[in-house]
Parts: sequence; C-alpha cells; structure tokens
Amino acid sequence: MHLIIQIPCYNEAETLPVVMADLPKELPGITRLEVLVIDDGSTDGTSEVAARLGVQHIVRHQHNRGLAVAFQTGLDYCLRVGADLIVNTDGDNQYPGDQIGALVQPILRGDADIVIGDRQTNSVIHFSPLKRMLQQWGSRAVSMASGTHVPDAASGFRAFSREAALRLIVITRYTYTLETIIQAGKKGLIVAHVPIQVNDPLRHSRLIRSTWNYVKRSATTILRLYAFYEPLRTFSMLAIPFLLSGIFLLGRFGVVYLYSLIEGGRADRFVQSVTIGSTLLTVGFLIFLFGVLADISSTQRSLMEEILYRQRKQELDDLASERKAQEREEARNGHKTERAVINHSQAVKVSSSEIERLGD
Repeated sequence: MHLIIQIPCYNEAETLPVVMADLPKELPGITRLEVLVIDDGSTDGTSEVAARLGVQHIVRHQHNRGLAVAFQTGLDYCLRVGADLIVNTDGDNQYPGDQIGALVQPILRGDADIVIGDRQTNSVIHFSPLKRMLQQWGSRAVSMASGTHVPDAASGFRAFSREAALRLIVITRYTYTLETIIQAGKKGLIVAHVPIQVNDPLRHSRLIRSTWNYVKRSATTILRLYAFYEPLRTFSMLAIPFLLSGIFLLGRFGVVYLYSLIEGGRADRFVQSVTIGSTLLTVGFLIFLFGVLADISSTQRSLMEEILYRQRKQELDDLASERKAQEREEARNGHKTERAVINHSQAVKVSSSEIERLGD
C-alpha cells in the first residue's frame, strides 16, 4: 500500500520543518510512505526548505493559485505516481502528524472512501464562541446538502482512497473542504470521520480574512454546489412561492367572481388579482422550466464526469503498466550486468591460470 502525505504550502518555510518532524516514518499496513509538498507560488523559499528536509516529491506553481487549485494539483500528482492512499494536511502545523495512522485506518479496513479528521470544534480553546457556533452550523448545512454526516466540514485533515481521488474534481477556487464533501455525497462515496486533537496555531489563517467574509463565501459555495448537483429540486423550491401566490390570487378572484354571480354584485372587484396571479404563475412556471433544463444538463454532466473518470483511470493504469515494465527491464538489465561481471571475473581467473601454466 503506497501512501503519500500531501502538504499544500504558501510561504510555509518557517512552519514546514515543524510539520515534517511530526509526520510518521512508517505505518501499519503501509509498505511505502512518501511526502509531497505543493508550493503554491511561495516567495520565502518553501521549495528549497522542503528539498533540504528530504521531501520526496515537490511540485511548484509559478504564482499563487489558491488552496483549492493546490489541493487538486496534489491529488493529480499523487495519482500519477501510483499512490493508493492520499492524506492531506496543512503546512501551518494545525493538524497532528502522529494521528495520520488513525486517520487512514477506516480506508485500510475498507469501511470508507474518505476520512475527515474531526477537530471537535467545541473543545478547541483558540476558537472563539462565534467561530465554534458558525463551524457547527456550516457543518450541518454541508451534511444536509451532501447527505452525509460530517461534524467538522471545514477540516482539511483528510485521507482519500485512490478511487475517491479519481472521482473528485475541484471546480471552486476558494477552498476544497466543502466542495469535496458535497461531491462525495452526490457520487455515492462513503465519508467517515475520526476525532483528532489540533495543535496550537503558529500563525493566523490566511484563508479566513474575516469571519463574515468566510461565512459569506462558504454559504455561496454550499448553495452553488447544491444547485449544481440538485438543480431540479433547487429551482422547484424557488418556483413554489410564485406558484402558490399565483394560485391563491387567482383562487380568490374565482371565489369573488362566483359570489358576485350569485349575489348579483360587481365581478371586476378583484380583477387586479387576475393580472398579478397570472404573472406570478408564469414566473413560477418559467423557474420550474429552468430547473427541468438544468436537470437535463446535470444528467449530461454526470455522464461526462463518468467518461472523464474512466479516461483518467485508463491513463493511470497505462502509466502503472509502463512503470512496471520499466522496472522489470531495469531489473533484467541489472541481472545481465551482474552476470557479465561474474563471467568477466571467471575469464580473468582463467587467463591468470593460463599465464601461470605457461610460466611453468
């Protein structure tokens, strides 16, 4: 089992040595453990520090492209070099490296495709009461939108099976944490969580400029992704208020009209209800129609995602086959070289014995 621990970094030259010192060197059930650093356009020499620390894989963006892009770059690279299991952690030393073993166990047992480290935000001392409350609300919203149970949706301490990494494609640029959970739920992947204890912060978060900015962007991401994967339901919920209001106004006019016919009163008393009600019904119907069209488009997108998944899987299988063939060739060439050296040594011995015989 080949495990790669990927660390997206942006100007983490000071904290990266602390992170690397805490990472495990070996784990039960893991035959090969390596580290990947994704340098997202750092200007403080993060890549050079990673190289001095003995990091096996380093990928560098020429300029800062954001956490979500760096995360996806890491997944793609890990898959191409043959990782069976991928763990994502941060370069600011927030997450404990010594708990990676517990994080990957549900995947090794075959109980989950994705495992998220639950920071147990209620007990995190350096979280403010407001942040704890918002974390809980956000996690509940993500759980409802994805159909999964994730108590800490914003946690970046995660483990992914090869199958899960193949199926996930991050399309947002702000953060991958919420999107990957919603994608996993909609694609039928099993999401589990394990409790973890976080380290004391070494610096302020660069992702969260302010609490309300994070809430706004996170809420927008959740609503956008829910509409992306459930368009018919989303547009139907938007259409219902218009449809019900239109039906109510037209119904009221119908009742008044019938009453006027029976009592001989004025039938045009609530004629404005016909105009407004008809307009609301039309708007509601158009919104519902947009939902139908979006649902058709969503079905086509799902088919394209399946095609892309199979294409990526085939490409990676081909790379693995080429890699194994190359290793066999190198092993065979090494065996031939060793045999040639042995034969050469024997030839030297024969030549020496012949020389001694001729000397005699």
